Amino acid sequence: MKYEDSALAAIAGYVDTLGFVALFGLFTAHVTGNFVLIGAEVANVGQGVLMKLMAFPAFVAGVALSSVLMKTLRLGGPCRGARLLYCVQAVLLLGFCFAGVSVSPVVNVDTAPVIICGMLGAAAMGVQNAHSRLVSRQGVPNTVMTGNVTQAVIDAVDIASPGVTAEAKVAARLRLGKTLPTVLCFGAGAIAGAVVYTHFSFWALLLPLAVLLWLAAFTRGGQAVSETHATPSGPVK
Repeated sequence: MKYEDSALAAIAGYVDTLGFVALFGLFTAHVTGNFVLIGAEVANVGQGVLMKLMAFPAFVAGVALSSVLMKTLRLGGPCRGARLLYCVQAVLLLGFCFAGVSVSPVVNVDTAPVIICGMLGAAAMGVQNAHSRLVSRQGVPNTVMTGNVTQAVIDAVDIASPGVTAEAKVAARLRLGKTLPTVLCFGAGAIAGAVVYTHFSFWALLLPLAVLLWLAAFTRGGQAVSETHATPSGPVK
C-alpha cells in the first residue's frame, strides 16, 4: 500500500504521545525513552519507575508473540502476515483503550491496573516494531524517527550541494520522498494523540485502532520473511 509507512508512523506518534501524556511519561512505541526516564526517576526527578520497568518485558512480549504467530501459523502468500500483525496490534490497542478507560483519571501510576494498562500499550507497539522484521516490504522505519531525520538531512544537503553527481541527487530525492512524509506523519500523529486525548481520554485510541483495521483490510504489499528470506526494512529500537 502506497501510504502504509505514513499511516504506521502516524499511529506510532499518536499512541506514543497519548501514553506519554496519560501515563506520566511512558513511551509505548520504543523502549529507549523509558530507559532515559527510569534513570531520571532513580535520581528522584520523576515518577512511575515501576510502570516503565514493566513496559520493557511487555514490549518484548509483543515482539515475541508476533514472531511465534508468524512461525507457527505458517501463513502463505503475500499480505497475510501483515494482516495478521495488524489485527494482533489492533486487539492489544483495544485492550489498552479499555484498561485506560477503567483506570481514568490516572492519579497513581504504580498501581497494578495502571501498570497493566501501560503494558498493553507497550505490547501493542512491540508488535508494530516487529512488523518490519517479520514482513518484508519496501519502506522505511515507522516507529523511531531518529534515523529517518538523519537520513533526510543528509539527503537534503546532497540535493543542494553542487559537487554531488546527478545520479546521487536522484537517489537522494527518492530517499527523501520516502523518509520525509513518514517523519511529518509521525509528528502530526504525535500532535493529534495529545489533542484528541484531552477531549476523549483513552477512547482516543479507537482512532488508531480503526486505521489498523483499515490497513488489515486493504493492504496489498508484503510477504512473510520466513517465506522470502528478505532483508528487513529497518531496525527495531
